[in-house]
Amino acid sequence: MLDDTLKSQLKAYLQKVTQPFEIVASLDDGAKSQELHGLLTDIAVLSDKISLRTDGQDARRPSFALNRGGEATGQGAETGIVFAGIPMGHEFTSLVLALLQVGGHPPKVSDEVIEQIKGLEGELHFETYYSLSCQNCPDVVQALNLMAVLNPGVSHVAIDGALFQGEVEERQVMSVPSIYLNGEPFDQGRMSLEQILAKVDTGAARREAARLNDKAAFDVLVVGGGPAGASAAVYAARKGIRTGVAAERFGGQVLDTLGIENFISVSHTEGPKLAAALEAHVKEYEVDIMNLQRAVKLVPAGEAGGEHEVQFESGASLKSRTLILATGARWREMNVPGEAEYRNRGVAYCPHCDGPLFKGKRVAVIGGGNSGVEAAIDLAGIVGHVTLIEFMDEMRADAVLQKKLKSLPNVEIILGARTTEVNGDGTRVNGLTYEERASGEVKRLDLEGIFVQIGLVPNTEWLKGSPVELSERGEIITDAHGTTSVPGIFAAGDVTTVPYKQIIIAMGEGSKAALGAFDHLIRS
Repeated sequence: MLDDTLKSQLKAYLQKVTQPFEIVASLDDGAKSQELHGLLTDIAVLSDKISLRTDGQDARRPSFALNRGGEATGQGAETGIVFAGIPMGHEFTSLVLALLQVGGHPPKVSDEVIEQIKGLEGELHFETYYSLSCQNCPDVVQALNLMAVLNPGVSHVAIDGALFQGEVEERQVMSVPSIYLNGEPFDQGRMSLEQILAKVDTGAARREAARLNDKAAFDVLVVGGGPAGASAAVYAARKGIRTGVAAERFGGQVLDTLGIENFISVSHTEGPKLAAALEAHVKEYEVDIMNLQRAVKLVPAGEAGGEHEVQFESGASLKSRTLILATGARWREMNVPGEAEYRNRGVAYCPHCDGPLFKGKRVAVIGGGNSGVEAAIDLAGIVGHVTLIEFMDEMRADAVLQKKLKSLPNVEIILGARTTEVNGDGTRVNGLTYEERASGEVKRLDLEGIFVQIGLVPNTEWLKGSPVELSERGEIITDAHGTTSVPGIFAAGDVTTVPYKQIIIAMGEGSKAALGAFDHLIRS
């Protein structure tokens, strides 16, 4: 199952295992069970602390559990970690981490978080549906596995939705990751360990808000943790000034990006990997990182100077002599009837994540730019049929992408069409209504999925009514130094009027804003 290179790498990792454990597989006579058995056999022979049994009784087959102890000690103890399926692709890292953590290797989280997990009360049985092509799923799988390792009251089953289609249909799972807690829907989409804990530990947000309210004012406070915010934090901290980053989720939209091939000097990387590298770099400096903080109000300093204040949804409030606003952008929605009602029930925004759930079905992609055409090309290899709908009379994607799209036999392209409604049966999408702009004729497509790829909208709603000047499109207006209309407040990245929303440009703009903020401080 594993090639020699991967076996060699995995063997080196498994040397970190200090406690014996067993893998208990539940298999049948199918090809997937044989494939999983091959994988688990390859793993077991790489460490004398790992044993393999194939007499598991789990109803989901193929699946396997990781139990502490086992043959080496004569006493097995369930950790609550189960993988239903074959965790390769993006989930192979989740498997490796689970092996290490069950085997006694300490997790890379703070002592405070470990104690918070251990302090959770009650029985918490999580189930996560993932797809092997989903770059958002590993964060959730790894977080819940870690919780199961640390707290005996927590268990977690990671389920490959493409392999267990019956469950997906029964539970109407149409977006991954989809998380269930004690049999009931818990959440959907990427979640960090901190976000999950905040949701199950209801007092966590209140305690964190109180802690932030006690902080002294910063010299530079960066609001947002994407590429612009991260680079701003590094450049500010290197000046030796008190720097903080308050972000809803560190990494921002980069976390939702799959392949990155235009980041100069790095020929290829993936969004979550780059986001982790950004956070690790920021943590090399004395930067106070405050996660899960969604800004809701800006209170600028008075005319006589003083400190700017940012208020957050959690109830926290932070003050700083200068601010760098780097709140980024999010996927633009169609804003048509039915879109909100059927979000994650057929309406999706990440083709890489959710595409496998629509295997063999009819779907539409809304948008003829690069992202829309790339999505249609990717989906065409998975689904039964793709209809791309573009508002304008021609697609805006690169010529090479258009040529590839037009060569695919299961793709239809509709130009000059305005989507007017998402149709459904009350539980899931079953169609889409659009208007031909030239004739005004209204038509309907029978579909089971709709992937929206129509650009970005800046995260500036919280600035409406503030003195920070915004463009007609809601972007923060900045000058060549990253300065906004308010002295001492700077902005950077996709949230601003700077053209070409690219990671590498956002990083440069973040650095520039930090230098501008430092220059403001020394001149004030």
